[in-house]
Amino acid sequence: MKVFIYGTLKRGFPLFEKGLHGARYLGDVETIELYPMYIAGSFYGPMMLDRPGEGLQVRGELFEVEEGRLQTLDELEAVGQEGSFRSTVDVAPVGGGVPTTAIGFMKSEKWLDPLHSGHLSDYQDRRFVPPWDR
Repeated sequence: MKVFIYGTLKRGFPLFEKGLHGARYLGDVETIELYPMYIAGSFYGPMMLDRPGEGLQVRGELFEVEEGRLQTLDELEAVGQEGSFRSTVDVAPVGGGVPTTAIGFMKSEKWLDPLHSGHLSDYQDRRFVPPWDR
């Protein structure tokens, strides 16, 4: 299955080694629809809300993962906690190409306190505090 990664699970960011090391990287992509993405929370996490049509096109990375790896990604993304869930996102290669549907990790507005940014299109912030350092 394909997963759209837009934040701390991207290559070179703190959660990549724990969640996606060894997974098949398919390329840089961006959402077809606009989405609101922010930096928020006491740990400065990237948060994308499942509200297509608002915000900006969000850039990220597309990976192919096996079913078993999804549980690890869910744990890293706090899926199951209130307001943290998976959704589907339509993405296309940056610069054009064939669109595809992927799993995206979303948050509700509940996670936006405190808010540290306006809408973002490409997460590059380095203030994120990983769970093991909180």
